[in-house]
This record gives sequence, C-alpha cells and structure tokens, in this order.
Amino acid sequence: MQITEPLEFGKYYHIYNRAINSENLFKENRNHAYFLVLYNKHIDPIAETFAWCLLKNHFHLLVRIKTFEEILHTHEDYEIKRIIAPHQSFGNLFNAYTKAINKGYNRHGALFQRPFKRKLIDHDIYLQSVVKYIHYNPVNHGFCHHPIEYPWSSYQTCISEKPTKVKREKVISFFQDIEELKNSHLNNENFNSLEDFLNS
Repeated sequence: MQITEPLEFGKYYHIYNRAINSENLFKENRNHAYFLVLYNKHIDPIAETFAWCLLKNHFHLLVRIKTFEEILHTHEDYEIKRIIAPHQSFGNLFNAYTKAINKGYNRHGALFQRPFKRKLIDHDIYLQSVVKYIHYNPVNHGFCHHPIEYPWSSYQTCISEKPTKVKREKVISFFQDIEELKNSHLNNENFNSLEDFLNS
C-alpha cells in the first residue's frame, strides 16, 4: 500500500492528478467550469491558490495550505463546526466531481488516480518555476502556442485586474513585478530538471 505524506498546515504544494485508464477528466467546457465551482467550495476554505491549470486528462495546482488558525477563522465565517484534514478536502472535491461526471455521462466507479500527487515546495526558487510550469502545460501538450491563449488556467487572471481568489499580488511578487511575469512567459523553457524534482 502506497504511503503518502499528509498536507502540512502553512506549506506550499504542487498538487496534480490525472484520470484512470487514460480517460478524460474534462469532456467539455462545462466540466472545467463545474470543477472550479466545486474547487471554490471545498478548497478555498483550507488553501490559498497561486496557480492552476485544467487539461483534458489531468490538472495542476499550486497552493498554500492555510495555517490551522487561518482555517479555523475561515470555517467560523462559513459556520462549519468541524475542521477536517486538508487532504480530505481534496478527496471531497474529487469525490463530488466524480459523482457529477458519473451521473452526467452514465459511467460508474473511480475517475481519478489515487492517491492524488502532491509535492512540497519548500524552496522559494521553485515557486516561480512551478507557476510558469503550470501555465506552460497547455503549450507543452500542444493545445496552444502561449499560455494567454488557453482559457482554463490562471495565467489570464494573473495578468488582469479582474476580481479573483487567486493570490495574484503574491504571484506577481514571485517575478518582482507584472512586466517581469509577462516577460518570463514569453518563451517556453526546458522543464526537465523541474519535472525530475517534482517527481522525486
């Protein structure tokens, strides 16, 4: 049985997962949108989001799990009496989405691989790299030529002024300023060493 480390309060994580049996997680645009609705419900109370990307058969997230005190305050706002472990909130998200897909597409059983992947990001140098890696995923998979062309990621949000729950100002600070963020996304790069780190 595979043992996975629990998500620690106050820590940054790259969280990613894919569908079982090479199936698509997102079959049409409304699936992406509904996943984000469920994400807001289950994950916003327990984590800050810095980057995200939803592709056909997998997704990537960069989050910071809130401290216990921050989660307690959030749950008081939501009038929730019991605080569950952060990894269980992600499990609840995946279970709720699976139920919706099963009902909507007449399928049965699991949809996501288990356990979901998580990588602790405990070096500041990796935060900027992971943000760009996540935003460039659609490019690397051939869906577009630049992250700005892909609608189901946080890149467009990060360079706009529209209201968002993504921690945009913090993301910009990883790159010093918004112009440097944009400049850093002008060209793709070789992510092999980063992927080796994320998969280690």
